Amino acid sequence: MSTLQGQIEALWDDRTPITEGDPEARAAVHEAIDLLDTGAARVAEVADDGTVVVNQWLKQAILLLFSVAEMETTELGPFEYADKIPLKSDYQAAGVRVVPGASARWGSFLDRGVVMMPSYVNIGARVGANSMVDTWATVGSCAQIGANVHLSGGVGIGGVLEPPQAAPVIVGDDCLVGSRCIVAEGARLGDGVVLGAGCVLTGSIPVIDAASGEELGRGSVPDWSVAVAATRPRSFDGGTFGMPCVLVLRRLEPGERHDKAQLNAVLREHGAAT
Repeated sequence: MSTLQGQIEALWDDRTPITEGDPEARAAVHEAIDLLDTGAARVAEVADDGTVVVNQWLKQAILLLFSVAEMETTELGPFEYADKIPLKSDYQAAGVRVVPGASARWGSFLDRGVVMMPSYVNIGARVGANSMVDTWATVGSCAQIGANVHLSGGVGIGGVLEPPQAAPVIVGDDCLVGSRCIVAEGARLGDGVVLGAGCVLTGSIPVIDAASGEELGRGSVPDWSVAVAATRPRSFDGGTFGMPCVLVLRRLEPGERHDKAQLNAVLREHGAAT
């Protein structure tokens, strides 16, 4: 893989457009995308110290693919599509359930047991084992979704390709992301997080502990937390306004399974829901 990485980095640094007369360059780009597609490599991962490590060369391969790929027309029944990137295939052999209306691009990875309702997973993204991408949910380019995660209806997981060194959205294992949530701009959910419906979490949104009022950081919800959308007052020349934040209502025990009824009771107590 180190040789392939060197090839991709050299192609990226060269900046000379790859032409049809350069089959070796195209083969290198396709080999890198195949690594992503099969799960043998990933755009980003969480290191032992908790930091996010971005494999920048794989992002570069995706960007190079867009420059070398040609537009193709695909017809499926009455539908016609024109795109540069083909869709994934062989779902049943991969142990993945894909409901009609769902699609995932080549270069994304769906682990065994994943269920896709009518939804979308973009290139470079990774969805862990036994996770569900529910109806009208989208997983943006390079986003990393853990195992046993439920992305509820209408959830928007943001993507990021450029700059190549930018960290994508990371969602840990065993998370429940409520309906119509938006998680974008490199935001991060730890393991076991429950995010109440309608939350907006970006890299700049403050995350606040409801019990202490302490700001826990920006754009990152700690492991095993139940969190909801909230506002906090901020004064400007034109007046005082409620600016968005995410409020951590409760901490779960590590490994504690999500009891939907119990969680709904906790959230409704505070006027929220999953």
